Amino acid sequence: MSKKLLYLLDGMALAYRAHFAFINSRLKNSEGIPTGPVLGFANTLEKMLDEKKPTHIAVAWDTHAPTFRHEKDEEYKANRPPQPEELKIGIPLIKEMVEAWGIQNLEQDGYEADDIIGTIASGANADDVDVMMVTPDKDFMQLVHDHIRMMKPDNNNGGFNIIDREGVKDYFGVYPEDVIDVLAIIGDTSDNIPGVPGIGKKGAPKLIKKYGSLEAAIEDAPNIKGKRAREGLTDFGEQALHAKDMVTIKTDVPNTKDWEELEWEEVDKKKLGLFFKRMEFRTLTKRYLGEEGPVANKEGDQVDLFGSFKEEAPKQELDEEKVSYTLLDTIEKVKGLVDEYKDEEHFCFDTETDSPDPVTASLVGISLTATPGTAYYIPVNVEDGLDEKEVIEVIRPLFEDSHILKIAHNYKFDYLMLKRAGIEIKGNAFDTMIAAYLIDANQRLKMDELSKSLLNYKPVSIEELIGKGKKQKSMADLAVEDVYLYACEDADITLRLYEILNERLKKDELLEIAYKVDYPLMEVLAEMELNGISLDTEMLTAFSKELETDLKKLEEEIYEKAGEEFNINSPQQLGTILFEKMELPAGKKTKTGQYSTAESVLTKLAVKYEMPSLILEYRQLAKLKSTYVDAIPELVNEETGRVHTEFNQSVAATGRLASSNPNLQNIPIRTERGREMRKAFVAEEGFKLMSADYSQVELRVIAHIAEDKAMIEAFKNGEDIHARTAKEIFDLDSLEDVTADHRRKAKEVNFGIPYGLSAYGLAQNLGIENNEGKEMIDQYFERFPNILNYINETKEFAREHGYVKTMLGRRRYVPDIKSGNWNVRGFAERVAINMPIQGTAADIIKLAMIEIHHWLKDNKKKSKMLLQVHDELIFEIHESEMDEVPKKIIELMESAVELDVPLKVESGIAENWLEAH
Repeated sequence: MSKKLLYLLDGMALAYRAHFAFINSRLKNSEGIPTGPVLGFANTLEKMLDEKKPTHIAVAWDTHAPTFRHEKDEEYKANRPPQPEELKIGIPLIKEMVEAWGIQNLEQDGYEADDIIGTIASGANADDVDVMMVTPDKDFMQLVHDHIRMMKPDNNNGGFNIIDREGVKDYFGVYPEDVIDVLAIIGDTSDNIPGVPGIGKKGAPKLIKKYGSLEAAIEDAPNIKGKRAREGLTDFGEQALHAKDMVTIKTDVPNTKDWEELEWEEVDKKKLGLFFKRMEFRTLTKRYLGEEGPVANKEGDQVDLFGSFKEEAPKQELDEEKVSYTLLDTIEKVKGLVDEYKDEEHFCFDTETDSPDPVTASLVGISLTATPGTAYYIPVNVEDGLDEKEVIEVIRPLFEDSHILKIAHNYKFDYLMLKRAGIEIKGNAFDTMIAAYLIDANQRLKMDELSKSLLNYKPVSIEELIGKGKKQKSMADLAVEDVYLYACEDADITLRLYEILNERLKKDELLEIAYKVDYPLMEVLAEMELNGISLDTEMLTAFSKELETDLKKLEEEIYEKAGEEFNINSPQQLGTILFEKMELPAGKKTKTGQYSTAESVLTKLAVKYEMPSLILEYRQLAKLKSTYVDAIPELVNEETGRVHTEFNQSVAATGRLASSNPNLQNIPIRTERGREMRKAFVAEEGFKLMSADYSQVELRVIAHIAEDKAMIEAFKNGEDIHARTAKEIFDLDSLEDVTADHRRKAKEVNFGIPYGLSAYGLAQNLGIENNEGKEMIDQYFERFPNILNYINETKEFAREHGYVKTMLGRRRYVPDIKSGNWNVRGFAERVAINMPIQGTAADIIKLAMIEIHHWLKDNKKKSKMLLQVHDELIFEIHESEMDEVPKKIIELMESAVELDVPLKVESGIAENWLEAH
């Protein structure tokens, strides 16, 4: 008897994966049905059936009904975005296709696909049947057993990784039987299951290996040496136990089919072929029906580039016989290459390093190419490599020739590496990552992903070269012979991407914003990252102790009000105190007896009751201490003694910059205690910090874009715009009649209505009746009619073109603008209204940064630009330049663009950020 092989597919997870894989394809059949998710699922399923030949198979699905987990915790999955419209249409079609394949769809109200798979897999394992769980969800690793393995999609090469017991250990650091305990400590942000703050993916396995279980670790928490683990398990032990309950996959779901009932026989080719014909999948139709089918259409010109999915074409891979990749192992050969490239109009380059941090990494090699299919690699600082200083001197003229265009993928990283090595790159640059972002910010921007979608070519992945996880090597550890093909391929692929992306930028009229804003900004951000900012760590140590004292006082006050001591960080215990003992009005109680103590719940209660207010204050201080005050000093660079954040210009779809490692744009500002954190950011000796902040820039932008006379007049006269709005909407005689309450309400209107705020939303924000909110909105549009015109015209433009754009031409696609689901469509409309305003404001500060950077550099100033935080720039001004530089900065910021209203900058200079702001 042949061995039984059972495949269990996580339908919802694979459907989402197929959706995002085809999100830019905009595939539709002639009925107008979006077919991308269906095609993605079909390709995965067909390949699996063909190669693996399972004897038994099923696809498990979640239903829309609440599960037992929702009953245990009403916050479960509460932060999940609504299901994309394409999937709402696509999932029923996928299920229909699965049935046509002769495969059973399984689902059961009250349970998730995880639990159905867990139950069937466990039963099959007991019968010694080989089981393969097909899912990207790491939670399934808890089920891996002697006969149960997992097929996890590999995002790097489009295939699957087979995970057995040892694979689970490589991933989590523990074997499957301990995965639940590790997951409980880590938590799951996507499912809104909080774990234990401060321990993380590395610390959790160590604790479980040491103690054997979560319960044992919690019990011995007071004796744990590590402060974070000790405090985390002490304060959040209950939360972790709740998380453990939530992440445990059930293996005893009632009324579940036995594995033997899932036997798979031959497919009904005609039925499946007719389905593919309806979907208009040409190749699949021919395969199963024996005839050519129509080809699914792509929506709009945008898809010609990113949606040109070659339905069944295998990805090309590196073939050494088809390319000319050369290792330059002597300095003479490097000189020869420089001589050959000096007359080129452009060349592409890529740096290899021993670390992903450009501020501390060492150079390992440089690859270059000027012609597709050829590339050269220069190794340095490694065995059999060349002398870095000698190489830098030879290639310097090539990089400092301002007539040659330099091309790279993630140019800022390579710029920083060469800058630190002693090369100041000059002339125009082209970044393929930024180009792809400008064309469509929603797509995947990694070079490997762009190569697959645009060139139908699968490059060698970095993981193939250096491995991943604990076994990962450094690029510096590898032999030059093992690196040069990979490095040359990177440069070659980037050059080929340039040729496609450059044409697309032209077609979409994006070359101007690329070369005026985004490309010049790369150098500015690189210099800012290199500059870093000084941190007063002694001040933060003292501040941390103050916060600890404040937290203890708050604890005592909370215990006194409660009449007993309890774990403030335990939602269960806190809920019991607030809603049972203190009898505060609560939301619906779950079957397990838990109440929601989420911030939104406590904020509403805090208006009338003191205890929720104290809890909120306690949480704010605890987060301030752990996330900022205690964490940021650990990120001070040992070499420079400063904190170096990373600025990313290809994250936010609006064009705003993002900050990470650490995120210095999120330093608290709203609370008095939070603002204290800014005191720690200080100027070096001989310098002062300057803060320069655009005043109400987004309101000025909307006044200009909407051409609203009343608003333009108010800004030109230097009036308080919120007071002016209050005068208009409350029909007051003069600005003197505006009260603080009038102004507060008008401010909410000003910042809300241009972004699609509804009457209900305004009423909620202001604590007023819905009819009063509607009346205020009606009055606003009556007094500022062009704002309403802007809103309506922008929505109409988005419906017609599928995107909106900023004043400078930056685009954002809004595919859901025509959705039949009013909720999804409403969100898309708000995005469409917001993006031209917020995006233009982001473009303005970028232009100012570029101008300031070049002025400081051209005039050889000692002062430096350090940080960008939304509408604010932070500088370190040298004391000898106090009379000139601050004035020039303000002048350049206020003249960055010409609007119908004046741009205004508020500034301050002090020893630290707080006092300067």
